[in-house]
Amino acid sequence: MSDDAVRDTGDLDALLRRVDPDRWLSSRFVSDRDKRADVVAVYAFDHELARAPKVASNPLLGEIRLTWWREVLDEVYEGRPVRRHPTAQALARAIRRRSLPREPLEAMIDARYRELDATPLSVAEALEWARDTGGLAAELAARILDPAGDTAKARGAGSAWALSRRAREQPVFASTVEKLLGGARTGAKTLSVAAFPAVAHAALVGRADSEVARRLRLIWAVARGRL
Repeated sequence: MSDDAVRDTGDLDALLRRVDPDRWLSSRFVSDRDKRADVVAVYAFDHELARAPKVASNPLLGEIRLTWWREVLDEVYEGRPVRRHPTAQALARAIRRRSLPREPLEAMIDARYRELDATPLSVAEALEWARDTGGLAAELAARILDPAGDTAKARGAGSAWALSRRAREQPVFASTVEKLLGGARTGAKTLSVAAFPAVAHAALVGRADSEVARRLRLIWAVARGRL
């Protein structure tokens, strides 16, 4: 890595630790520095997309923010210079180093447009949203960690984690999270040792433990390869 890349990665890591402690903790179990940086880049991208509907004062501004990220993908996949934004730069490095496909990244953007509409989600819509946000992020992380593995197995755990966060504000989805988590456990236990950190944060779903307890829970989950 260049000095600038190392600095940007450190800044992004600090950001993720602050705004997304669950996935930051799970990324600590990735020993390879470059792979961990690329996983963090995917999570930071997901965080930026999640912010777009929340910080925009109206749906049009939210759409503009999401379009901005779609333009970042245009720059990366068309081989053009990528705008100077820490997450955009880190995501570009991850895409190029890991040959990440555009389709799931595009789907992650598309999923956030639904949040610009204040109409409550149905259970079916919430499941689709969860699969295309946290689910796809987990699948991409698994692809980075073990490109030869069956990375689709990671999607259920990432989906359960994403929906659990939404259920904090919309408890109506709590029972759906539990059902989703049951299937996610089955898929997660078939992941390779290398890929498991991509789903380890799902072991924290529904837990309100101290940080020490959360760390211990993750250590136990990774050691067993079970959520």
